[in-house]
Amino acid sequence: MADDRPQHRIAKLLARAGVASRREVERMIEEGRVALDGVALTTPATVLRSLQGVTVDGEPVAAPEPARLFLFHKPTGVLTAERDPAGRPTIYDRLPKDLPRLVPVGRLDLNTEGLLLLTTDGGLKRQLELPSTGVERTYRARAYGQVSQQQLEDLIDGIEIEGVRYGSIDANLERRTGANVWVEMTLREGKNREVRRVLEHLGLRVSRLIRVRYGPFVLGDLPVGGVGEVRVADLVAFRQTLKTAAPIRPATPDVSVDGRRAPVRTRPSAPRPAASRPGAPNPAAPRASARPNPASPIRPKPAPRPKPAPAPVKAEVVEAAPTRPAKIKRQPGWAKPKPRTGPTRSGPKRKPRA
Repeated sequence: MADDRPQHRIAKLLARAGVASRREVERMIEEGRVALDGVALTTPATVLRSLQGVTVDGEPVAAPEPARLFLFHKPTGVLTAERDPAGRPTIYDRLPKDLPRLVPVGRLDLNTEGLLLLTTDGGLKRQLELPSTGVERTYRARAYGQVSQQQLEDLIDGIEIEGVRYGSIDANLERRTGANVWVEMTLREGKNREVRRVLEHLGLRVSRLIRVRYGPFVLGDLPVGGVGEVRVADLVAFRQTLKTAAPIRPATPDVSVDGRRAPVRTRPSAPRPAASRPGAPNPAAPRASARPNPASPIRPKPAPRPKPAPAPVKAEVVEAAPTRPAKIKRQPGWAKPKPRTGPTRSGPKRKPRA
């Protein structure tokens, strides 16, 4: 029976199995550490359906386990890398030693702190990093200088800086503290140093940058250097939204970290203008008119006749019949009424009538 499983490059399969990142696997292949059926591989372009018969450093590669996702509060002064030639500390120097092999989802600069996702699945890492999935990242920046709310709102249409085009950014001015301002920015692309470059373009100097959210996963009260694992059920539900999500989609439900319900801060996405949606007509573009027939004169289209105003409807006034006369007219021969001397039910004693 033919094997219908798709073929993948060996670097991708080993990354999914949690052996190493794709680049690290390619480096391991160049060093002759990866073998297939006892024969060392010489090229990372090897295509396989499974890891059967593959060994790394002489040890067989175990079948990939279900993907796991961790939240890490990255401190400042730490590189998002496996090693640094200059000897600077990396995130792996701060992670607990009992964790499985993890790869970071995206990167945070040396001086950027906050939420960093770590996973055992290279495929999930790639899926979260792709701009096409539209996963939002939210940052809070403290910067020196002055900026207006209108300048930040203009970023919703994107901006081009030194030939680099940055997509839509939802930015808001949180507060001012002396000469500094706190700005919250939500974006979907996550290009290299995007937040810093955009704010510097607006005349601000960033002194602190914190990532507080990545998709539905929030930093919350996770301490600096702390690690929390996302529940498997929440991770499965989140991956389902990635498969069926459009670039603009509703927020994902809350997720849990270590059994705690993590609040998800959601912000409604700004609707795209009709002219920017694929396939939508552009009202500003001239319409292509049909070629006129020279044999027949072109008659202008008559203007639509205004609709006649509806005739006013007169309301019919219906007078209600009186239930009792306002005053009884005395008839001749009627006896005079006796004066009332006792107190009334709702008032003081009345004076007798004359």
